[in-house]
Amino acid sequence: MIPGTPEPPSTPEEPAAATEVVPNDQKLVEATPQGPIPKIAANGMRPAEAYAQPVKPVPGKPDAPRVALVVGGLGVSANISNDAISKLPGAVTLAFMPYSYDVDHLAGSARRAGHEILLQAPMEPFNYPDNDSGSQTLLTTLSPEQNIERLHWLMSRLQGYVGITGAMGARFTASERAFTPILQETAKRGLIFVDDGANPRSVAARIAGGSNLPFAKADMAVDVVPTAAEIDHALGRLEMAAREHGFAVGMASAMSVSIERIAKWAKAAESRGVQLVPITAVASKAKQS
Repeated sequence: MIPGTPEPPSTPEEPAAATEVVPNDQKLVEATPQGPIPKIAANGMRPAEAYAQPVKPVPGKPDAPRVALVVGGLGVSANISNDAISKLPGAVTLAFMPYSYDVDHLAGSARRAGHEILLQAPMEPFNYPDNDSGSQTLLTTLSPEQNIERLHWLMSRLQGYVGITGAMGARFTASERAFTPILQETAKRGLIFVDDGANPRSVAARIAGGSNLPFAKADMAVDVVPTAAEIDHALGRLEMAAREHGFAVGMASAMSVSIERIAKWAKAAESRGVQLVPITAVASKAKQS
């Protein structure tokens, strides 16, 4: 789980509210018993491409180093979610947990504000069930068919996302047997996968490479120590990594201090020759690296 992310309720008492599909998105949606989920359109258009936000080059610096930042754990608190949507520039990617009743509304607001969005899928941690990530958690003890059914339920809670990232998941992402069908289904649905980088034993990169799945992995979480000074230092290190490698990916949590410091950093990034980009702008590069 991304540090500082509030845990979702372990067992939602009722299913989340039905999602509202934008009419123009119908070609990218498949109706299932769990609800509407993404699909590749008949003309080959993938949701990750259809919902990707444009990237404007830095004037005079076409090769500027790129930084992608993902803020996760949204959808749990409407106030924090709305702060992230309104205070962060559109190039910051927002990841939403699937359990709240208004998550599709919040995700839609994020899209309208220019953000790419991710579905943050709960996955089994090492200390499950003591640390319970919800009734639809993907588990190593379930069959592939059962996990795919849960994945479809999670996918149906919101619309318009470019890909999937995990919540918790240290045990699940280390299990090739359990994780492979999930990433294959992600690829089949025309999405990307973003590894939060928290689990050094994650097999996501290897599976993605064999599944034709666009993939990105976070270089660091910028708010492991959730103070303004430490977040600023981490953002500086992320910027240095981008200058060294051409691009870098950072994760952050749904916390007010994180939102505040990222917004401040982003205002001055371009003046330092650094380009803030949505996650799809670096996913293909990460896949090829």
